[in-house]
Amino acid sequence: MSSSLSHRAGPSRGRSGAPGRRPRGAGPRSSHSAPNQHAAPRRPAAPPAQLWTEPVTGMPSFAELGVPDALGRALDAAGFDAPFPIQAATLPDALAGRDVLGKARTGSGKTLAFGLAALSRLTGTTSRPRQPRGLILVPTRELAQQVVDALRPLAGGLGVRCTTVVGGVSMNRQIDALRRGVDLVVATPGRLTDHLRQGTVELSEVVFTTLDEADRMADMGFMPQVTVLLDRTAPGGQRLLFSATLDGEVDTLVRRYLTNPVTHAVDEPDTGVETMDHHLLMVSAEQKAAVVAEVAAREGRTILFVRTKHSVDRLVKKLRAVGVAAGGLHGGKAQGARTRMLADFTEGRTPVLVATDVAARGIHVDDISLVVHVDPPADSKDYLHRAGRTARAGASGTVVTLVTPDERREVVRMTTKAGVRAVSTNVRPGGAELVRIAGARPPSGVPVAEPVSPAAAKPRRAARPARPRRRSR
Repeated sequence: MSSSLSHRAGPSRGRSGAPGRRPRGAGPRSSHSAPNQHAAPRRPAAPPAQLWTEPVTGMPSFAELGVPDALGRALDAAGFDAPFPIQAATLPDALAGRDVLGKARTGSGKTLAFGLAALSRLTGTTSRPRQPRGLILVPTRELAQQVVDALRPLAGGLGVRCTTVVGGVSMNRQIDALRRGVDLVVATPGRLTDHLRQGTVELSEVVFTTLDEADRMADMGFMPQVTVLLDRTAPGGQRLLFSATLDGEVDTLVRRYLTNPVTHAVDEPDTGVETMDHHLLMVSAEQKAAVVAEVAAREGRTILFVRTKHSVDRLVKKLRAVGVAAGGLHGGKAQGARTRMLADFTEGRTPVLVATDVAARGIHVDDISLVVHVDPPADSKDYLHRAGRTARAGASGTVVTLVTPDERREVVRMTTKAGVRAVSTNVRPGGAELVRIAGARPPSGVPVAEPVSPAAAKPRRAARPARPRRRSR
């Protein structure tokens, strides 16, 4: 007997003519319009989710959760043996066509939770040109690409075509892909809104929509675009929303766009991951740079977080100068450079990544053993977003925050609000405590050469010999 305590808010209903689903009007609205004036009255918020726990009989199989046989075979071929808790909690209702509200931290396995439901819903029919039937909205380009990378091996055998629609890359290539026809679009709100305005995509056939990391999209100011896009999708379509927090603008989305959602959670609100250790390293301002270099020189995959794009570039330059193979990731870099940097980090060629908060939610890489807040985050949400890069999918990890004396009071207040118990320790360059907690070691001191970009690596064509001048007569 299952011990699931997930809350079910209201009776099940079909996907068309659903009670409570607000009408969308006779036709699509302008992408510049205000919220639908014919919208139904504001619905009550979904009740708080209760914690899902594993049944006493053990974790159910994908087949027992209702995953179709063809998709189950694709999962077996890809090496997915058993579901993670968020998948076990949400898949039965998602596969049954219900709206689902999932509260789970990053790294919990939610990509397959909504991805398997999307592939199941879209299998067996073909989308028309420029009219996808499935939509997944995410906050960053990197996350969009990683969602597609996770789903494409499964989608291929089912005949489901998927693509990314994100900023920073050629819009013409995206137009060509949409024109050929795709079933599932994984997009960032800004770029998809651009396509909508230009008439290169229509969303009226979208019957399955997921908002992943909705709280981050709200933090980044994407809610106006998100509502425009949701208003253009098919009336009665199924909607899933996953978020680490369910307050503020996320709650508004739930009230307005989800009908009788089933609410699931797999970890307690405002608590740290059990396999994650948190440390506050108290360091003087004068010794901070040396401590950062020694921590970055450790063995293992490491992420260093700073506040600004310029800080990323400066720190990467300093670390490479002392022998640390570091690379930078921030929103000011071209998409090609960001993709190459993330690939180098994922594959171990560059073991140290320096990033901004904007990039934090787009980094979904396994085996990151240490997260370092070089600059303390602005608030508790950013702390948890950054920390979520480690201790993913049951692995262990360490999160350290470098704290100068003038930052101490605010950082302690922030970690308390984040619900984590961080151990405070005074550290110095070369100190035993720094080695014990972070695995620090002195950098080699041998500068690391800057990587050669693909454009620079191309051989230049030999210059043509100059033509001899004709002498005037």
